[in-house]
Amino acid sequence: MKNNNFETISDAYQLVSGAKIKGKKHDEVFELGAYDALKRGYILYPLEHGVKFDDFSVMISEKELKNNFLIEAVKQNAIAA
Repeated sequence: MKNNNFETISDAYQLVSGAKIKGKKHDEVFELGAYDALKRGYILYPLEHGVKFDDFSVMISEKELKNNFLIEAVKQNAIAA
C-alpha cells in the first residue's frame, strides 16, 4: 500500500477498533483490535488483501504504535448545525 493513505498517529483518540495500521518501515498492514486494559496494549490482526486473520494477533503498546506505525487517514464529514 502506498504511504499516501496513511498518517502519523498523534493522539490515542485515533486508535479505534477496526482502523488500518501500517508499519513505518515495512509494508505489512494490520487491523487494530480492542484495547486490553489488563495487558495495557492494543491487539493487532494481520490484514492481507482486505481479509483479517483472526487466528493470529499481536499485542502492542500505545507508545510503540505512535513511534513505529502509521494509521489510515479517514476523511470526516463536517456536520453543519
